[in-house]
Amino acid sequence: MQNLLSKEEMEAIIHGDHGNVFAVLGIHKNKGSKEVYIRAYQPHTSSMEVLDRKGDSLGMMTKLDDRGFYQIELGKTDNFDYKFRITNDQNYTYIAEDVYRFSSTLGDMDVYLLAEGNHLEMYKKLGAHVIEKDGVKGVSFAVWAPNAKRVSVVGAFNNWDGRVNVMRKHPSCGMWDIFIPNIGEGEVYKYEIKTHSNNIFLKADPVAFFAEKRPNTASIVYDINHYLWNDEEWMRYRQEYNSFDKPMSIYEVHLGSWRRKDGNDYLTYRELADTLIPYVTNMGFTHVEFLPVSEHPLDSSWGYQVIGMFAPTSRFGTPDDFRYLIDKFHQAGIGVIMDWVPAHFPKDGHGLNEFDGTHLYEHADPRKGEHTDWGTKIYNYGRSEVSNFLCASAVYWLKEFHIDGLRVDAVASMLYLDYSRKNGEWIPNQYGGNENIEAISFLRRMNELAYSQVDGAMTIAEESTAWPMVSRPTSMGGLGFGYKWNMGWMNDTLRYIAHEPIHRKYHHGMLTFGLLYAFNENFVLPISHDEVVHGKGSMLAKMPGDEWQKFANLRAYYGFMYTHPGKKLLFMGCEFGHDREWNSEEGLRWFLLDHPMYKGMQNCVRDLNLMYKGNEPLYQQDFDYRGFEWIDHSNADDSVIAYMRKGYNAGDYLIVICNFTPVVRENYRIGVPEDCQYQEIFNSDDPNYWGSGVKNDGPRQAEHIDCNYKPYSINLRLPPLSTIVIKPIR
Repeated sequence: MQNLLSKEEMEAIIHGDHGNVFAVLGIHKNKGSKEVYIRAYQPHTSSMEVLDRKGDSLGMMTKLDDRGFYQIELGKTDNFDYKFRITNDQNYTYIAEDVYRFSSTLGDMDVYLLAEGNHLEMYKKLGAHVIEKDGVKGVSFAVWAPNAKRVSVVGAFNNWDGRVNVMRKHPSCGMWDIFIPNIGEGEVYKYEIKTHSNNIFLKADPVAFFAEKRPNTASIVYDINHYLWNDEEWMRYRQEYNSFDKPMSIYEVHLGSWRRKDGNDYLTYRELADTLIPYVTNMGFTHVEFLPVSEHPLDSSWGYQVIGMFAPTSRFGTPDDFRYLIDKFHQAGIGVIMDWVPAHFPKDGHGLNEFDGTHLYEHADPRKGEHTDWGTKIYNYGRSEVSNFLCASAVYWLKEFHIDGLRVDAVASMLYLDYSRKNGEWIPNQYGGNENIEAISFLRRMNELAYSQVDGAMTIAEESTAWPMVSRPTSMGGLGFGYKWNMGWMNDTLRYIAHEPIHRKYHHGMLTFGLLYAFNENFVLPISHDEVVHGKGSMLAKMPGDEWQKFANLRAYYGFMYTHPGKKLLFMGCEFGHDREWNSEEGLRWFLLDHPMYKGMQNCVRDLNLMYKGNEPLYQQDFDYRGFEWIDHSNADDSVIAYMRKGYNAGDYLIVICNFTPVVRENYRIGVPEDCQYQEIFNSDDPNYWGSGVKNDGPRQAEHIDCNYKPYSINLRLPPLSTIVIKPIR
């Protein structure tokens, strides 16, 4: 008989050590005949009976082992559709499907692409999916764990017993899968992984769409296919909205601390839709950027130590609640960018660290596989399955959540093998250099996929070094990002503005140096969360002088930022001069807006956004030297600079003058390119901003007086610590 089972195989099943459980359990034909036999392992049971689909008995199963191993021979039959009637050891009887009668949910092409590391939508197969198979509703599970001895799905549905729902292994790709009938959305689960050294790990699903709220760590079955979007108009024109020659003013937000409820509870995604969206719209920002919303175990990591690369955090609601927030932003005409973290992952036991008992996602050698600064692991970008996992995550957020852009965190740490390492703590590449060739290849592939798979999507690199061509196409040898954060500009100008005005003339180059490289990349000018934490103080605290001068300095600085080449990013609270550095454990101090100086700062930033969006010269040629022209960059003694921003059309320009001293400069002559009138359209010293009110009222007629190498000039009053913008009137 072909259905004989050795004692060793039975023991392996019972102890959860069998490497191919589907070859033993379930329904099988005797070789050369139509006779079939069924085997089952159900611990803590007293009897099992086989039923046909009508509920008629096909016979009681023989209990081969008192620990719950059963078998029955059914003779000749073509009917493989059956159920079990099970009586447990508490004498409770129930009907159940046999999970081992269902075929794999991974097709041959899935297995091939997963083995190749080229399954662009692997999240549609891996993870947990609510499906119907052979007319039975249930959940399919699939996970990558090639070096595990055994992988099981565990949850309340099987009393968290890893021996019950052991998965099918696909040796060619290292995947394990199983279909578990009669469970559905909301089921809490983990993978129980038994290693070849007989250690047992309980792991969250790397491709889970939803997770328990911390401190609980299990994954939750969630159907991502039932949300109905209402942002068709935005998606139809997204490519135009997000193009390089359109305005981009980004409001960076940490969802957990933008605003809190009474009692310091978080706002939910849907509550944020009711409060954050009207605020961002009223303030005139074009985009929001969320600090990472991917699932993470530790609040104080702000989301930068990710456990769930496919799951929005449950702190604020469900995945569809997060979709609702994005949907509402799009309906309001606001783009959504999300911080995405492929540079490292935490060591938490339920995460990716030594996932199948081996260094699967990470490098084994700590000289390549660990960030000692952050206490995290580094992805093994040279492993095709890991690269595919990360690329699929990027595509997932852009496609399934309509995210407009991914701001990729800590790119510099990925590019350099010796990043934050001393001699002897890193391994050179095959050419002896410090470039991480595998990470570079991954970043290029990720960017190529983002731009080719999703119309209108964009990627932004947080890259703090002089690595060349970060935001240039891969076809040119670049990394393929759409944009790069301009950390050099940010550091230089913040150091400049922190000096007392009387000393600024000695540091004038910090203000102007950025224009030497402003068009080497597609830059975003970032005043981010990193500038207002870890003892750096608030933006307001960086400014010198008394209270009035602090606010005036900051308004002038923002005016300079908004008129400088490059897209804009401002962290929440900075728009109204938050008086303390950011604390992620409490909401912003919104009551400050009851005071005129903070309200004035908010008014200033709102008007800067409106002016920026309403004047094409400020954004059309951000990344082209033809969009900028110095009028005066050398007046260090007065700490004054003047420049032009230009649009596509000839004669479409604005003139910007910044005075970084607390001195009113009367009769200050500025060269202009043509004989016409000029009108002041923005003045950071406006009384509505809590300024002193020094203005240039009415239009100023150009005079035939050479100045700044221009044939004409105008006479202006330069307010103290100010930025003013002048527009030609014809």
